Amino acid sequence: MEKAFVAQRVAKKLFVTEAAVDGALVEAAELMSEMLRARKDVNVSMVFADDVQVKMMEAMKALSDARTAMVAVHNELNEAQLRLGVRTKMSHPEDKPALLAEKSAPASLRHVG
Repeated sequence: MEKAFVAQRVAKKLFVTEAAVDGALVEAAELMSEMLRARKDVNVSMVFADDVQVKMMEAMKALSDARTAMVAVHNELNEAQLRLGVRTKMSHPEDKPALLAEKSAPASLRHVG
């Protein structure tokens, strides 16, 4: 199988995994927010369920560490791609800033004459 196709297959899984880690971090942050709001809504002391909040922060730290590890995986896979001689850019559309996306958009044509 051609190296570029194999690299593309790996890149797709990498992008899905990165999005999953980011999504989990977003969900965890929203859960933390909801837990804090719920404590206030039921009018209980800050001491109530403090151990749960501490565990939630530990979970969020673990997700943050996982995100950092995925960034390292991404960088190392980029280096491996170059070592294999695969020069094709395997970027995900979400990785590109809006300005670059606009530059790559086809120019509109108009009738002259």
